[in-house]
Amino acid sequence: MENSKKAFRNPIRAAIATLLMGVVMRILHWPFSEGIIFISFAAILILYGLRFLKKEEKKTVDLIKMALVLFWTTNGLLTILDFTHTLFFQIGTAFTFIVWFAMEGTSYFMSKEDGVKNSTTEIIWNFVMVIGVITLICGGLMKLLTWDYAIPTLTLGLTIVTSYILKDIFTAPNNNEDDINNEELYS
Repeated sequence: MENSKKAFRNPIRAAIATLLMGVVMRILHWPFSEGIIFISFAAILILYGLRFLKKEEKKTVDLIKMALVLFWTTNGLLTILDFTHTLFFQIGTAFTFIVWFAMEGTSYFMSKEDGVKNSTTEIIWNFVMVIGVITLICGGLMKLLTWDYAIPTLTLGLTIVTSYILKDIFTAPNNNEDDINNEELYS
């Protein structure tokens, strides 16, 4: 099963990219950041829930991923609403992430077809994603510590991660009519 055949893939990626922009806006104390984060978390929860419901065959790993998204987005929504008792959702997120990583882990990002290996370009893009996440985290920490060059570092990390998330939307091959109509069979 190819990642590009999953239902609601592009809208979920767009919601995640918007969430990242909202988080950076919140770190920078820009207006409307909390609203953007709230809407992004709600969109991710709804879109992933619809994706899960569309699946005909639900495996254990699918249930774990749905629980992970449920805990993570609920924690995010309640945190934005200043709900003080989110520890349960944080523990649930951590536990389900560990279980998901043990079951599927990095193989989620690799090619699923037998005998087909990831191209050099895919490996480079995955490496760029790791660098982007590290840069984003470092920029956020630098901003919290009021260090010099925090804003450029944060912006660079955001740009890299957002580019990675959105690259498939703009570089997706043209699907024929059968692929579009049977999208739910591949999710």
